[in-house]
Amino acid sequence: MQAKVFRGVLTLGILLAALPAAAQSLVMSIPRQSQRAMISQRIALTDVTITYHRPLAAGRKIFGGIVPYGQVWRAGANENTIVEVGDPVAIEGQVLPKGTYGLHMIPDAGSWTVIFSRNSTSWGSFTYDPKEDALRVTVKPIASDMREALTYEFDDVKPGSAVLTLHWETVAVPIHVAADREATLANIRNQLRNTAQYIWDGWDDAATWCLDTKTNLEEALGWTDRSIQVEDRFENEMTKSRILHELKRDTEAAALRDKAIGMGNAIQLYSFGRQAQIQGSKAEALNYFRAVVKRFPDHWLGHLAQSRLSVAAGDFTGALKEIQAAQAGAPEVNKPALQNLRKRIENKEDINA
Repeated sequence: MQAKVFRGVLTLGILLAALPAAAQSLVMSIPRQSQRAMISQRIALTDVTITYHRPLAAGRKIFGGIVPYGQVWRAGANENTIVEVGDPVAIEGQVLPKGTYGLHMIPDAGSWTVIFSRNSTSWGSFTYDPKEDALRVTVKPIASDMREALTYEFDDVKPGSAVLTLHWETVAVPIHVAADREATLANIRNQLRNTAQYIWDGWDDAATWCLDTKTNLEEALGWTDRSIQVEDRFENEMTKSRILHELKRDTEAAALRDKAIGMGNAIQLYSFGRQAQIQGSKAEALNYFRAVVKRFPDHWLGHLAQSRLSVAAGDFTGALKEIQAAQAGAPEVNKPALQNLRKRIENKEDINA
């Protein structure tokens, strides 16, 4: 019995020795020096959540100091820093399966090892075991503005990726995270089994995502057909035409584009023209503007489209006349933008650039 008590006291002594001088309670929930924090980011349709504790620099040398180089570090304070991913993701190009992971790091002056451990329930890195690694990647630290408290942030957020960055002291450690397209596609397919299947927008939105990401185009083509079956519209006919173009079926794509142009209203056609301009497809943009002029010559957007066509032809006198007509018929909310275009035309600037 005495031996058991002695072993228990010894174990507790070792644990307490591992804690900082201002030790936290082991049995009570009380305010901590390193407060708990959580940050979450949806990347495509995958939620990535970081739960961690935020130690303070407090005038100490952090990396290469209280956080030694070359040793496994808990990447936070107190219990494991935890990373939860709702679907498989790519970390620095390597696959990390769906799950919950303990996050550890090995800092060094020129590069850091970032470790995702299948053990996410430990205290710090004291019992870290490399046999439990799910993934290791190497990243490069960069200089940063001073951060008193350790902070995780999601930066450079894009539709399919983001950069998870650890900030502390004057060091930032960026980790690139990308959503798995197959997981996103599976999510979209499941949504199409719900109420989204009964409206044209659902099928068209799903097909448009595939088009924009150049993913799964053959199945997306079938989704445009389902959208058109629900309701034949300018939008889904244009989506189908664009997918056919990506699939190099240009004759079919052109026929559908002509059909869609015959269905579109002035706003839709003009908007597609501006979108084509922004994407650098100048010839395609002018074709849309011609369609607006032909079908809606008296609409204020018809005059605006003709103004753009006149500028493209170098006819600034005609362009000025058309922009004035557009100003006269446009809603009040659009007149300031038209006035800016008018000034540019008066200065003989290319408003299509």
